[in-house]
Amino acid sequence: MKFFKTPNIDFIRMRYISISLSLLLMIASAVFLFVKGPNYGIDFTGGILVQISVDKEIGLDDVRASLESAGVASFELQSIGDKGIIVRVKKTEKTQEEMSQSILSALQSKFTGHNITVDRTEYVGPAVGKHLAKQAVYAFIFVFLGIIVYVAFRFKSGLWGTIGVLALMHDVFGTFGIVIMTGKEVDLTLIAAFLTIAGFSINDTIVLYDRIRENMRLLAKESFGSIINISINEVLSRTIITSLTVFVVSMVLFLFGGEVIHDFAFAMVIGTTLGVYSSVFICAPLTYEWEKKKRDRFKKTLNK
Repeated sequence: MKFFKTPNIDFIRMRYISISLSLLLMIASAVFLFVKGPNYGIDFTGGILVQISVDKEIGLDDVRASLESAGVASFELQSIGDKGIIVRVKKTEKTQEEMSQSILSALQSKFTGHNITVDRTEYVGPAVGKHLAKQAVYAFIFVFLGIIVYVAFRFKSGLWGTIGVLALMHDVFGTFGIVIMTGKEVDLTLIAAFLTIAGFSINDTIVLYDRIRENMRLLAKESFGSIINISINEVLSRTIITSLTVFVVSMVLFLFGGEVIHDFAFAMVIGTTLGVYSSVFICAPLTYEWEKKKRDRFKKTLNK
């Protein structure tokens, strides 16, 4: 299956436009990060846990709808057996008693024929503490270094590995910025989405780099810019088809998957799109610019 039979798109000619668009996205993401800041969920902030008992089974979707209509924001639901529900609510200015009463009142007004009681109310700490967050940052750093070393060994160029990591960071940070712009909560589910995006992003980049390396040997008489264009056009169908499968599944989950998976699917839709974009319009142009300048410096040295 191919989207294009014989594409002949000059990607290198569009490099300044594509890099400028990426810079605008990075600047916008940085501005929103420092001005607005992330909307951290209960996994990062902690909150209040309220355990509810009912005499008849009720669906979690109905419970979610009743709490949302009552103005209870940022909460998680968990069923306990057939007649128990745990509600975890993000920390607010309300006390335990006030939050417990708000939840109880919302459920009693919605389910008038049920006997609803509060079994316990307590504070819960964040699932991600400072130590765990610091360890996660270290893990990202070591992953980035590992990718640079791997790509440098495989393609005999530390620069290619560095550019691959820059593209990966572009995708994750760009998705993170859009999440902040839209006001969505940052929780462990979104962190999982960011890690998944990173995996897809570097995979596309490796495939493209592998084709460029092959063509540098097969098309030695061509200019480096032509080799990059030919390589991108050769893997373009493969890149689009592979990413499109993830994009379609993510879009279906975003539209029909429900509240629990909604933010994860949203991040995957954005991240998958940015992953394809960065591999084609960021990695290749940056590699071209660097190699071009390196070869120009080498020619000047010979002329001297």
